[in-house]
Amino acid sequence: MITEMTKQDFALFWPTFESVIKAQQTYAFNPDMTLEQAYQLWCQTPLKAFAFKADGEVLGTYYLKANAMGPSSHICNCGYMVSEAARGQGIAKTLCEHSQQVAKKLGFKAMQFNSVVSSNEGAIRLWKKLGYEIIGTIPKAYKHPNLGYIDSYIMHKLLD
Repeated sequence: MITEMTKQDFALFWPTFESVIKAQQTYAFNPDMTLEQAYQLWCQTPLKAFAFKADGEVLGTYYLKANAMGPSSHICNCGYMVSEAARGQGIAKTLCEHSQQVAKKLGFKAMQFNSVVSSNEGAIRLWKKLGYEIIGTIPKAYKHPNLGYIDSYIMHKLLD
């Protein structure tokens, strides 16, 4: 079940969120941010944030926001996280499909992911399967803890 994320939902998801940002493998977030800072970044700054819940647990989440302002405000941006225990169960796919429906209802014409780390092969495969294209490469944009400086991709999809 996907619902708008509450502060309580985020607190339940915090151990996963904290683990993801501390690993520094997929998100360019400060690994030392607090729960409050993370909640503001993920849930309060964007237009919307949603939680995927099952059996009282928050297994995944996404945020949705405009990618830019003014003449480019018709393109949105999303970020997704799924708990490690729930990966490989189709939750990211479900969240992405849900985000596209919400984005269309909000009037967005396209969705863009600004920095998909090139080593995040599972996400890249999924996004391509869902119709996203790599429209650009940012050379050595991400300092991976094991791989050093690696590329990030800009991925984009028109929402028709």
